[in-house]
Amino acid sequence: MTITTERTMTDERVPSPPARLSLTPEGAPPGLLDGAWWPRSRDLFRELPALTDRLDRCWGRITHVTVNPTHWPVIPPKVPVTGHTVHVGWFTDEQDPHKLILLSYSAGRWDLLVIPPETSAASAARLMSAAATPGSLLTASRLMDDEDAIRDATEDRGRESEWDTEGGAEPPPLRHPIGLPTSAQER
Repeated sequence: MTITTERTMTDERVPSPPARLSLTPEGAPPGLLDGAWWPRSRDLFRELPALTDRLDRCWGRITHVTVNPTHWPVIPPKVPVTGHTVHVGWFTDEQDPHKLILLSYSAGRWDLLVIPPETSAASAARLMSAAATPGSLLTASRLMDDEDAIRDATEDRGRESEWDTEGGAEPPPLRHPIGLPTSAQER
């Protein structure tokens, strides 16, 4: 028995939850980043509408977005958003892999740290705060490297604590091994 199914494609988008976003305060000294975005997936077609819905209101109509394809499996050339279309481009060598660049004809350019969707809430909160720090000169990749170091150190401490509580800690070294003379007089 053969079953045939017809695939239907549609340009309609499923409504996404509001974008998780942290922005530098308006009027703050400029830095290398204007904030951070924590998407729920690596699907630009699904994630960009929620982001532009939030940003169009405060920054003006977003017309273009660029990404580095390192962390995005599919980069659609255009994404329909509320009331218009956003053109999507990509750069490999010229753009930080952890950064999204947004362009608006009326208001300029913004650079956002992109926090990977699988990031824990605690790490995402630290990253969102750091990326929205006014006047910061840290790049998106530097922020991610710093967060990786924090996560690794926390995991190492957790493993050491677990090792110690399971009896895996070594006893402190003896000052004078038992059975061996400690000085020439004892010989």
